[in-house]
Amino acid sequence: MPKGGRKGGHKGRVRQYTSPEEIDAQLQAEKQKANEEDEQEEGGDGASGDPKKEKKSLDSDESEDEDDDYQQKRKGVEGLIDIENPNRVAQTTKKVTQLDLDGPKELSRREREEIEKQKAKERYMKMHLAGKTEQAKADLARLAIIRKQREEAARKKEEERKAKDDATLSGKRMQSLSLNK
Repeated sequence: MPKGGRKGGHKGRVRQYTSPEEIDAQLQAEKQKANEEDEQEEGGDGASGDPKKEKKSLDSDESEDEDDDYQQKRKGVEGLIDIENPNRVAQTTKKVTQLDLDGPKELSRREREEIEKQKAKERYMKMHLAGKTEQAKADLARLAIIRKQREEAARKKEEERKAKDDATLSGKRMQSLSLNK
């Protein structure tokens, strides 16, 4: 017995491949079987003898053939399993004539939020430039304080320069007076 309790391996065996002709034959057999089942179901419906109902059932056969084609195009196991999900929405293709290009385009939630965000930012900037927001008022107050400080510093510099000039002038006068003596 092999390791781990597994059954014998497959390496020594001859592999069997299914030819494409056999696959086609199997698919055709499945289609025939499905068609026979459909005919049996419709045979029970058409037993009333009403020719109009039989015509309708023939028209429905054509639409069912289209549905069968659609089911065959489905990928993987989807074609084998009948799904009865009430929440599943079948995708319908729209023709160019059915498209409504003139009507307002519905935006996604993210797009709507992005537009609202931009509009809010623009409104805030307008209010800020007008000086109506709290932040703008605080900025203007800070700027006024800074202006006052700069004006005072400039005044002090001017006074110091005048005092220095006066001191140099008075010093030169003293020198000139002393030289004149």
